[in-house]
Amino acid sequence: MAGLRIVVVGGGPAGLCAALEAAKNGARVTVIDDGPRLGGQLIKQTHSFFGFQEFHAGTRGINIAKKLVKDIESVNNIKVMTNTTVTGFYEDKTLTLLEGESRFSKITADKFIISTGASENMFEFGNNDLPGVYGAGAVQTLMNLYGVLPGREFLMVGSGNVGLIVSYQLMQAGAKVKTLVEAAPRIGGYLVHASKIRRLGVEILTGHTLKRALKGDDGTVCGAEIVALDENWNPIKGSERTIDVDTICLATGLTPLVELLWQAGCEMKYVPELGGHVPARNEYGETTLKGVYVAGDAAGIEEATSAMIAGMIAGIHASGGAEDTAKKEAISHCKELLKGLRSGPAGKKIEAGLEKAVISEKE
Repeated sequence: MAGLRIVVVGGGPAGLCAALEAAKNGARVTVIDDGPRLGGQLIKQTHSFFGFQEFHAGTRGINIAKKLVKDIESVNNIKVMTNTTVTGFYEDKTLTLLEGESRFSKITADKFIISTGASENMFEFGNNDLPGVYGAGAVQTLMNLYGVLPGREFLMVGSGNVGLIVSYQLMQAGAKVKTLVEAAPRIGGYLVHASKIRRLGVEILTGHTLKRALKGDDGTVCGAEIVALDENWNPIKGSERTIDVDTICLATGLTPLVELLWQAGCEMKYVPELGGHVPARNEYGETTLKGVYVAGDAAGIEEATSAMIAGMIAGIHASGGAEDTAKKEAISHCKELLKGLRSGPAGKKIEAGLEKAVISEKE
């Protein structure tokens, strides 16, 4: 099966690991990404990772990205196309591409690995269109990639790992995170991250949400009105409170980016535990379209280490010869690592979602 042509769409942690494994096993790989550089979310992440030593535990995300990109650049049978958007996935297994701003082209392959990541969720509240309202990913991009601090005093909405980590990074950059609100009755991310920002003076209010942004004389955010929620998630009348901030940061979850898989004709399933609609797939990430794989957040929202491991599994299997003893052992090892990563409470939710999304080999 040597010499298979594999296209990887998405140059984040899952896509890069998938490409490296496929190339290592003899495939000719093309990695396509719409950004100016490879690395995906890793290039914004200045915090150190948890997990396994072989998957860069204790290393900052930005340095993991550098290592993966260096590895990609050292492999002769991997071609990289950045600043390139995949605009369509057609029945004859052809992708149409927009390179830069004006050059259209197409590419075909024997197999495809879709690792397009996820988009940020927004929600409805008063004045949500004011300048000064940002998604957490946008704040992280401005701050960690371009050195631009978008505000000075923040309200953070959402206590998942993204909300907690971005809060800490904002404070490292010199901003003040006054309050973090979380609609759920408990913190959603790792308590170690929550403890760090609490020690720095951030007020964390669970069972609260953002009611409206306040508009200043210049038309931008000048404050936020928050409100407590009852056990049925309804606002408690009279619990409203105003906080003086100039920026509101929304870290309210992610939705898998799966438009290409919809267009390709993959069977899709709505799985809330995984963030929304995801493709049905087998244990290797292969969808109901033979030769089309999914990995990373496009398969379901998880953290980056899980995405890297899932990408490796997809890359190994897509490269062919999955019955080869060495490949079987490598895939088995990856599965054991994923099992360990998903052993906690959050992992049980993921496992429940994966059971809903999986298809059998017969299908």
